Amino acid sequence: MELSRKQSEYLRLARRRWNFKGGATRSGKTYLDCRCVIPMRIRERAGRDGIVAVLGVTKATIERNILGPMRSIYGPEWVGEIGGDNTVWLFGERCYALGAATAAQVSKIRGASVKYCYGDEVADWAAEVFELLKSRLDREYACFDGTFNPQHPEHWLKKFLDSGADIFCQTYTIDDNPFLPERFRESLKKEYAGSVFYDRYILGRWSAAEGLVYPMFQEKMDSLVVDRAPEEARRKGKWYIAVDYGTVNPTAAGLWCVWRGRAWMCAEYYYDSRKTGRRRTDEEHYREIEKLAGERPIERIVVDPSAASFKETIRRHGRFGVWDAENRVLDGIRLTASLLQSDALRFCRECRDILREFAAYRWDAEARDDAVLKEYDHAMDQMRYFAATVMARYLRQMHAERRCG
Repeated sequence: MELSRKQSEYLRLARRRWNFKGGATRSGKTYLDCRCVIPMRIRERAGRDGIVAVLGVTKATIERNILGPMRSIYGPEWVGEIGGDNTVWLFGERCYALGAATAAQVSKIRGASVKYCYGDEVADWAAEVFELLKSRLDREYACFDGTFNPQHPEHWLKKFLDSGADIFCQTYTIDDNPFLPERFRESLKKEYAGSVFYDRYILGRWSAAEGLVYPMFQEKMDSLVVDRAPEEARRKGKWYIAVDYGTVNPTAAGLWCVWRGRAWMCAEYYYDSRKTGRRRTDEEHYREIEKLAGERPIERIVVDPSAASFKETIRRHGRFGVWDAENRVLDGIRLTASLLQSDALRFCRECRDILREFAAYRWDAEARDDAVLKEYDHAMDQMRYFAATVMARYLRQMHAERRCG
């Protein structure tokens, strides 16, 4: 098996209590673990006292990022499925597979001795989970391997890595994976260019988010702002509406047309009750959504999951199907930034409110973690809902079709 220089270095030197690979996406961090590290660590401790745990943000991400790839390498006889009791058979050992987004999810390891733990996407865990794990690795032979993508410099994981504990930590850049096609590597660099995510996901740096959230929009306005979506897209594309619903705060909705991997925001609805001095009811907002849709066949209306009464109003009228929006803020911003950078989102000139918000939507410079200022963000939120819910599905479908083809 051919390994990169950094992967070979990890196998040779990662013999500490805590062993981390951090840095760029698609740099070969997780592949090495699935191929070599996890099987090796489990077999080294076979028959010894203590449990084995695999922790990720959710059980679904553990399956997608770790178990699925390992199963394709070693087969189902060595890599099982997660059962109803949150355990999975790995290389002859019964192991726990647990989500780490909240402390409640890892109650199985409270009071247990952990002889080996593998951690996926550690920077996205709840800090309390990691604190619990530190007290559970209580055997002389216990150890941890984990991966992370860097985030804010004040992040709890960065503080641990700088703490002087028994840690081995590598930093990967996108160029540390010699097996990535050059064209793909350059494409990733272009997608993240101009944003904080370039530093984190390409260069592998812990970087603070500052300034405009989408600075690339200002740089690319000439290509991203158009008079009208192409006629062929309007005839053949699929139509969606995304809604950020507000009662006191503004309600913003965008009419989106998707065609051949690109989306155009063709019209918008924006109502600010503070400016008008009058709140609108759910029924009044719904009538405006119907006007926005016109006679177009709308595939789905994507709505903030918390807008329960408005979603019920839409369903009661029976014309439109509703999807709950994918509402993880930072993941949504990262995907939206990538789509903007690659010219996959475009905006018609008549959508004045979203164009206005692009120039004002900023990171919160006073926050000790990644956070956006909660103002001028309503059209921004409906765009993020659309990107993370609709465009993410199209991207997954396109990638699946390419693999099959």
